[in-house]
Amino acid sequence: MLLGGIRYLVPAIEAAHRHGYHVITVDYLPDNIAHRYSDEYHNVSIIDREAVLQLAQSLDIDGILSFAVDPGVTSAAYVAEKMGLPFQCSYEATCILQDKARFRQFLTDHGFNCPVAKGYDNAELALQEADIFNWPVIVKPVDSAGSKGVSRVDSRENLRAAIDYALSESHCGKFIIEDFLEKEGLSSGSESFVVDGKLLYNGFYDQFFDLDAVNPYTPTAECWPSAKPEAVLQEVRDELQRLFTLLGVTTGLFNVEWRVCTNGRVYLMEVSPRAGGNRLAEMLNVAADVDIIDAEVVKAVGEKPVGIHEPNYKGHYAIYVLHSDKCGQFQGIEVEENFKKEHVVEEEIRIQKGAHIEPFTGANTAIGTLFLRFSSHEEMMDLMKRRKEWIRIVSV
Repeated sequence: MLLGGIRYLVPAIEAAHRHGYHVITVDYLPDNIAHRYSDEYHNVSIIDREAVLQLAQSLDIDGILSFAVDPGVTSAAYVAEKMGLPFQCSYEATCILQDKARFRQFLTDHGFNCPVAKGYDNAELALQEADIFNWPVIVKPVDSAGSKGVSRVDSRENLRAAIDYALSESHCGKFIIEDFLEKEGLSSGSESFVVDGKLLYNGFYDQFFDLDAVNPYTPTAECWPSAKPEAVLQEVRDELQRLFTLLGVTTGLFNVEWRVCTNGRVYLMEVSPRAGGNRLAEMLNVAADVDIIDAEVVKAVGEKPVGIHEPNYKGHYAIYVLHSDKCGQFQGIEVEENFKKEHVVEEEIRIQKGAHIEPFTGANTAIGTLFLRFSSHEEMMDLMKRRKEWIRIVSV
């Protein structure tokens, strides 16, 4: 059973079919694209864990994933625990990881680097406690992914508007306020795979952000391999392994976001038991020599993944998230011809010509992706910084 129906699920469905598995997709949107590729579809909300459990029990499923679909992760963990199916970690551990406020508290309690942070379900209390933070701050829903509902607040008079925005994107009606961490260089992340509690694979990447976007905290590109020093990458590995040991993690894929800050410390920002959005696992399967999508699929039905090791890269790769800076009717994209010939590995457009597009506020407003390949890290960095010279979104 795969929770959700968005484009990100298609490679997981294809991997499952290669193994001869019967694939059931579940969500409340029957027109979602993944349902065209699955063997069976059921219309159930993936955030209703009891309804998903009832369906899973009636179908007697052998495995469950919320692959790259953040809203379904806790439901998937709940079903797995109730039915004795494989999952990355326990339902309780999943709830800690999926709730930004609980995760920050867990990090603090166990001595990880962590900003001053507190979760709320009451805007008035948050406004009263504004002085406990070291301003500026970031306000987020505790349960949202893709940078939806996230905003930086520099002054107290703008705090309520940021809280209202965060709550508008929260499923559970809760938000978190935390100190804004000034990063050193680019933000980073990884797709990380654990086998029997041991962290064996880390597809470390660096992120670019469009500072002109409506939401400048949504990544617009990820680049491999990360240019961070090996000493920093090893510190991230060590901190992740410590976290996974404390949480009793078993086997599976995790999406991780982390950063090095101007104080020289490494901070784990997000750790979620699922594949990342923006087709990260797909890109890594192109860029390196380990099939982490296949590994996650076979893990879900109780088979042990084999051949998991740190990735060996075939070159320098990037995902560019196609996005608009204004509303309009989508007409297409224009990629400079020489750039396209030299660097574009794959072009994916998710919407039809004439469709309404919104300014880039989160992953849900992306138009598509480009998979890119470069001859060197220096070439990749230079061209990614000059991306407005080779890509244009055409709209009217």
